[in-house]
Amino acid sequence: MRVLLIKTSSMGDLIHTLPALTDAGLAIPGITFDWVVEESFAEIPHWHPLVNKVIPIAFRRWRKNILSKESRQGLCTLKKELRSEQYDLILDAQGLVKSAFISLFAKGKRSGLDFRSARESFASLVYQQKHTVNFYQHAIHRMRSLFALALGYSLPTTAPDFGIQDELKVESEQEKYLVFLHGTTWVSKQWPESYWIELAEIAHQAGYRVKISGGNDEEVARAFRIGNASKAVDVMPRLTIAKMAALLANAKAVVAVDTGFGHLAAALNIPTVSLFGPTNADYTGVSGRASVSLSAKFSCAPCLNRTCTYKETANVSPACFTTLPPMQVWSVVNEYLK
Repeated sequence: MRVLLIKTSSMGDLIHTLPALTDAGLAIPGITFDWVVEESFAEIPHWHPLVNKVIPIAFRRWRKNILSKESRQGLCTLKKELRSEQYDLILDAQGLVKSAFISLFAKGKRSGLDFRSARESFASLVYQQKHTVNFYQHAIHRMRSLFALALGYSLPTTAPDFGIQDELKVESEQEKYLVFLHGTTWVSKQWPESYWIELAEIAHQAGYRVKISGGNDEEVARAFRIGNASKAVDVMPRLTIAKMAALLANAKAVVAVDTGFGHLAAALNIPTVSLFGPTNADYTGVSGRASVSLSAKFSCAPCLNRTCTYKETANVSPACFTTLPPMQVWSVVNEYLK
């Protein structure tokens, strides 16, 4: 059976989809997937053994000027590639109007979330098979449920298996180090910089080095500020997804905010402690054999706001993270290091 999977972004969402592919492979021997994904995340689908072909797209670039020659050529090339194959099923696991639009380019029966389940309800209008999946549950379970309904097998009750290729996992090196993942898209999800510095010092006193990097200029600048404030910190250059995966795979533990690389660390079964303030760990928390999500215990958390709107005086910002101070976080990390 050949399935075209449309799940374009983001990194965490892609990683959350991997266990559903594993489920499908166990239920339907011989099934393979071609995966449509944003070009910046094209490395991730390659990690799963059931992915036959990765089809990168550049919607994030195209939408900046959808009428440009580059955008029109990119869409034409995508349409030609998708029309060249006949699929047994086209599964839109994104549930957005743009992903539903992409599904129209391909040949095969279109399947996706129904009007009440899709993130953008009108996306469901183009599907020939529509499925009801509870939105208010963890993203991994949501994807596993959708795949089971679309492909016609019973939803497994086993723990999620991300199916990541063995070659991604490398032998541990002698250096004892932790990775701090401080970068995230929302300002409100950023654990306070002073907390990272304090946590690095605690780790140093326990005999660990700390590796830290950044994915954009702002994150790199923050990484250097943290590195300059603590002699325990090694500031790494900007890393590709694959190189970051190797760095994570060799770490003794990872501390992360709500970010895609935190989900990757958990999927690699590296001890991962993720810190949640404004977002809800019940829906997007890390999932792995050695991972835990710590949620802020604060009056307005989770607020789901991109910027902190708390008006009272607080020692740090975002204010909700006062309930997740460095020593408390370290006590959890230390349990994995024993």
